Amino acid sequence: MTSTTSSVAKASTVRIPLFISLFLLLVSIVFSLGFGAADVSFSQAFNALLHALNSSHQVNIIDRIIIELRLPRVLLAALAGSGLAIAGHALQTVLRNPLADPFLFGISSGASLGAITYLTLFSSQVAVLSSFGHIGLSMAAFIGASLSVVIVIALSGRGLAQLAERMLLAGVAVSFMFGALSSLMLYFADPRAAAAVLFWSLGSFTKASWDNLTMPFVIVALCFICLWLFRRLTAALQLGDETAHTLGINVAKVRLGILLVCSLLTATLVAACGGIGFVGLMIPHAVRMLFPNQSPFFLTAFLGASFMVWVDVLARTLLANQELPVGIITAAIGSVFFIFLLSRQKRS
Repeated sequence: MTSTTSSVAKASTVRIPLFISLFLLLVSIVFSLGFGAADVSFSQAFNALLHALNSSHQVNIIDRIIIELRLPRVLLAALAGSGLAIAGHALQTVLRNPLADPFLFGISSGASLGAITYLTLFSSQVAVLSSFGHIGLSMAAFIGASLSVVIVIALSGRGLAQLAERMLLAGVAVSFMFGALSSLMLYFADPRAAAAVLFWSLGSFTKASWDNLTMPFVIVALCFICLWLFRRLTAALQLGDETAHTLGINVAKVRLGILLVCSLLTATLVAACGGIGFVGLMIPHAVRMLFPNQSPFFLTAFLGASFMVWVDVLARTLLANQELPVGIITAAIGSVFFIFLLSRQKRS
């Protein structure tokens, strides 16, 4: 009887932070709908969501602003935040390096290079805005991300099996190299196209629409499922390669599979909203500090989504009559967080 009671109490303790983070995400989504160029109150935003469920209700201008413009943008921000946070969590776990991140590892810069190459070569509005154009953009980003993974593995030597700590250094080098190539592509591009691509490469949700949400949602959901199924194997890798080998795990194949899934996840989000850095570094660390004894997977996804929703609110509201790129805000916050991590490790 006592063991049953303790197990129930333990289960409730595990679920409470999960429910709180989910509730925080839902509240963040609804409240963020009220921020923008047009003044919309929380009650109006909530009523617009209710009106969307009632097909017989006559749609007004507030409903159109909320449902057609702001809601797709907020959902894309939540999708990007959760996806980048989960990718960072997976990389930190499988590489056993607390500084691993899609941005620092080179995956994000590789995806950006592939997407910028596609945008500069096929910069017509038909190619970019059509559904075929979005598929092509995602494929180009995935090719660039996969290329960065291949180069990092080659630079790491036998890094898949034994030298995981060298992969982060190789990723930083690849990130700088691909960043230079992206700048070179922008330098020789048409000035108007280069300006649009430059704003996109810094991260933005301005192009969010219901048509553009379908493919990112499907791919991110599939990547989430794969990483969730791999969670026990990645946890075993965190104990060390030798321990994983004794448990019968093929370390090289598991590590390569996680890297490819993270590449696809990052490439899809880069194609949808540009390069956004440091989210995959900050959120997993914040989850481990706030909830040290909890299962981090869904907590990381929910808190990453909430974080990105409010970063997007800051991007829309910090400056009057103009919008900041989201990547600038995350880089500013992430650099301070990075310094905090380094000072924390020095003290410990």
